[in-house]
Amino acid sequence: MGTYPRGDVDETAAPPGTRAERRERATADTRATILAAARSRLLAVGYANLSTRAVAEEAEVPLSQIHYHFGSKQQLILAVLEGENERLLQRQRGLFGGPEPLWQQWDRACDYLDEDLESGYVRVLQEMIAAGWADAEVAAAVRRFWGGWFRLLAEVAEAAASRIRGGLGPFEPAELALLMGLPFNGAEEAILLGFTEAEFPARSALRKVGAVIRALEER
Repeated sequence: MGTYPRGDVDETAAPPGTRAERRERATADTRATILAAARSRLLAVGYANLSTRAVAEEAEVPLSQIHYHFGSKQQLILAVLEGENERLLQRQRGLFGGPEPLWQQWDRACDYLDEDLESGYVRVLQEMIAAGWADAEVAAAVRRFWGGWFRLLAEVAEAAASRIRGGLGPFEPAELALLMGLPFNGAEEAILLGFTEAEFPARSALRKVGAVIRALEER
């Protein structure tokens, strides 16, 4: 019997894995493709006009694959939001866990405002907030996402108490977390609505909060 030439065999190539491992990789790849397509269509047409058929066409998969992996349009978009949310929460944990003074961290968070608007994350979140007004399941998911942000900000506020003379004054960390987070939420909504900085100076107002924090930390 003949043999294959040695040059045709790549002995350094990774083994293809078991059938179960290959199936798992294929499933993960399909889910990632669908999620990317859903995000793209959501940013293009909004939640109300989004169809799973259009997502399937963009992802180049059968419509049945969307229902198999996600069940419904609602669950698909919540999966998109969950992935975006966790990625940004990890970024913020890294930001606020650093050694810089809080005012510098706040200033960096202001930089992230436009970055998050451009990425489409804010649009996705606001779409799901609006959907949650009429859908209890969506509302519960959005509350869970928001809860992660406000718990992080409460930890930041608690840590800041020891670095600011007089501590947090009359505020509990959870209360200060709301005062830190809600202005960003309001700014995002106004910017998405089309307010200019001249009409609604959200960015400059947020920057000036950082100046107040600096004065408190350095006094």
